[in-house]
Amino acid sequence: MHTAVGARVSSTPSATPEPLVLRNVRLAGGGVLLDAHLAQGRVIALVPAGSPAPDPAAGAAAPTPATSIDAAGRFLIPGLWDHHVHFTQWVIQRQRLDLADTNSAADVLQLVRGALADDAQAASSGVVGYGFRDGLWPDLPTLASLDEATGSVPVGLISGDLHCMWLNSALQAKLDVSTDASGLLREGESFAVMDQLQDPSALTHEIYAKTAADAARRGVVGIVEFENADNIAQWPVRTAAGVDSLRVEVSVWPDFLEAAIAAGLKTGDVLDDRGLVTMGPLKVISDGSLNTRTAWCWEPYPDLDLMHPHSCGMQTVPLEELQEVMGRARDAQIAAAIHAIGDRANTAVLDAFEALRMPGVIEHAQLLRWEDIPRFAQLGLTASVQPEHAMDDRDVADAFWAGRTDRAFPLEAMRRAGVKLRLGSDAPVAPLDPWVAMAAAVGRSRDGRTPWHPEQRLDPATALAASTRTASVQVRTGDVADLVLVDSDPLIDTVTDPSASGLREMGVSATLLGGRLTYDGLS
Repeated sequence: MHTAVGARVSSTPSATPEPLVLRNVRLAGGGVLLDAHLAQGRVIALVPAGSPAPDPAAGAAAPTPATSIDAAGRFLIPGLWDHHVHFTQWVIQRQRLDLADTNSAADVLQLVRGALADDAQAASSGVVGYGFRDGLWPDLPTLASLDEATGSVPVGLISGDLHCMWLNSALQAKLDVSTDASGLLREGESFAVMDQLQDPSALTHEIYAKTAADAARRGVVGIVEFENADNIAQWPVRTAAGVDSLRVEVSVWPDFLEAAIAAGLKTGDVLDDRGLVTMGPLKVISDGSLNTRTAWCWEPYPDLDLMHPHSCGMQTVPLEELQEVMGRARDAQIAAAIHAIGDRANTAVLDAFEALRMPGVIEHAQLLRWEDIPRFAQLGLTASVQPEHAMDDRDVADAFWAGRTDRAFPLEAMRRAGVKLRLGSDAPVAPLDPWVAMAAAVGRSRDGRTPWHPEQRLDPATALAASTRTASVQVRTGDVADLVLVDSDPLIDTVTDPSASGLREMGVSATLLGGRLTYDGLS
């Protein structure tokens, strides 16, 4: 087991679960009732319900299982993955002042005043809030107004997209940082401060395990971890301590890349004794975000003067430096996953992958030029997208990307172009719940609103497949037994349910990881 980046380790598989039969299941799309026989961590047979157990002599299975579960006609689907998570931030956001429902600076200040008045500990040690989105606020955040509301108590407020912070003078003095009159820090300066606001004593293995178990309750069997931390060292320690409800593919950020290369680690290597943690890609952020108007675009933002140094958003890393670090990863057989939100950033990142002749993933791909969409498929690149962001950002996109939103979150256009899609949440930016992402991709609607650019809806089968690690939406004999039992057919009829509310509200009855129950809602 890794406890730090060092020599590559051999992994010992976790204990093989006992054979199990899931009786009376249906596959996605409906059909006859089946019994699914599981053994050695795999689906060894799918037979008509009530049929005899497979014959081990025929090479199909282990002895007849002693354990069975009656699924009572529920639907059996492959286990779900969230392909973009900041897991520690998802853990912590539950402990922070919730600013998600605020619509102005005044709303935020009212919540902060209330927290300081009602919570003695907050009044003495400070407040960290999360979730404000200031892109369309009618009033502007200012350092003076935040100081007036908070006095000498350190207060730091994190935006919902994680790319911006609003800090009062007391916290700035404590952390030895300074802002302009707005009190805001953006991008790299903000990330550096955010890292200092985490309380290590609150990040226990127990709270990680609970958070992972909550994900399993929604059918999640795996995540791609993009936390800006030493993920290679930290996750094997967590799985050894019992955080074992999920598979975790860990990213490596540039600050940790050379240590990973020196250790001989390659994408796909197993990093822990349970066989749950694998080496993933290099992660680099190439531009900012829409809400902060730092996503790098070909056209300027409407509220920024052309003389502004970042009127079109900003690169967060020079392209030469981006290609250099990507090349280092490629040569070490480490894949790359590059954040690109604006259309100019996506063009640049596509150019980098093309120059390096390197496959990989572009994270977000929120605004694209039409001519760049086919390039994903031509270059063998995956688009890792977060459809719920389209629901969160539709109004700010209409304001800041006016006249261009027909190519914002262009999911169906990418599918038609043959682009491989993966869905995720970017938790805590959106909930760690693949059903939320699928519903947004299929319905392009939330809260009863008219669908936003419905021509870019995905069909349910594509959305489900993009939320798994299998090539099919149906469970097949021989699959790894990462499985979910759900209460209704996920291949919903979008004619009768155009908003895809059936996906957003999907009931999950059981989740299995390698044939081991990580959530049992049937007992």
